[in-house]
Amino acid sequence: MLDCQSSKFSLPPEVSYLNCAYMSPLLIEVAEEGEYQVKRKSIPYTIHVADFYEPVEELKQTFAQLVNIPNPERVAVIPSASYGLASIARNLPAKDNFNIVMVEEQFPSNYYVWERIAQERGGSIRLVKLPDTNQSRSEAWTAAILEAIDEQTVLLAVSHVHWADGTPFNLMLLREKTRRHGALMVLDGTQSIGALPFDVQQIEPDALVCAGYKWLLGPYSLGLAYYGPVFDEGTPIEESWYNREESENFQNLVNYQPNYKPYAQRYGVGEQSNFILVPMLNKAIKQLLAWGVDEVQNYCRVLTAPTVAQLAEMGCQVEADAHRAGHLFGIRLPKQIDQTKLQQLFAAHQVFVSLRGNAIRVAPHVYNDEGDMATFLQCFEQCLQPKFF
Repeated sequence: MLDCQSSKFSLPPEVSYLNCAYMSPLLIEVAEEGEYQVKRKSIPYTIHVADFYEPVEELKQTFAQLVNIPNPERVAVIPSASYGLASIARNLPAKDNFNIVMVEEQFPSNYYVWERIAQERGGSIRLVKLPDTNQSRSEAWTAAILEAIDEQTVLLAVSHVHWADGTPFNLMLLREKTRRHGALMVLDGTQSIGALPFDVQQIEPDALVCAGYKWLLGPYSLGLAYYGPVFDEGTPIEESWYNREESENFQNLVNYQPNYKPYAQRYGVGEQSNFILVPMLNKAIKQLLAWGVDEVQNYCRVLTAPTVAQLAEMGCQVEADAHRAGHLFGIRLPKQIDQTKLQQLFAAHQVFVSLRGNAIRVAPHVYNDEGDMATFLQCFEQCLQPKFF
């Protein structure tokens, strides 16, 4: 099992940062890589033609290894999850009287794009609410999604875990249902890839998009996407010279090429060679591979288990271990805990979490330790006292 990795980050020891789902801190070596690359850009003649391509190819290979993609050419470099989803939306297959299935309170970038498609093409959105049941949130919500998918469903747009409270969805069951009805399955992995094991060959989604600045531990404004065979002949949302055949020959760029590079390479963002961000994200993912994503998940789960048990004794609602992600989970407060007072205590003790929907979202990582969890729990204990501060 992993030990605490706080020495690899620059977080102050007096801060309890339990908010990786908002934005991860950079690894020290990733920040140093960025500083080096910024200085290198100040001397542009040291950047050669190979630097436009080799770091990008290495990044694709590294990401492919992380999520088990056999062919790295199925990986595209994107600036954001919304960009990756827009490419999918542009190439969504036609179906009469179609519907698009997604869950209630899905992240906005994974809602607005499908809302527009439905409006423009005369389709409908099916927002699947969490059923009111004693069943686990994970099981109940997955069952409700399965029920919503039918012959008119063109797309299921969902995440591995719900971004607001970490509720995991049974992707294997969902994939079986979409395949049975000829619907696409598009996954947003922004809140899971890098912290929760995922295997593209096992799930076989039609596409997977990931922003890089959360659980991939990378910089802002760079992400990665996997596009399956259904998108091999699609139309990208921009026409970058980089994505065409023989673009490596700068002298020959004046001779326009009609053909795109194969597989997902047509969907890469313009200026994807980003000489600063690409090496940073690549180094971050290599560290995740060195740790092992399963080890990251296990570390978070073991670290938080005692705190979750104590919160339950206070009357807080947290999903059972078997039905929640270890790296991201929501806490719903009992009436005796005043949310405003609790937030004030978090601020006073330099505890960083997020409020999403009606849940306090907790998102630890391998830089957190038992001291962080003790400080976090202390805020709840003080909030229950007649006076606080």
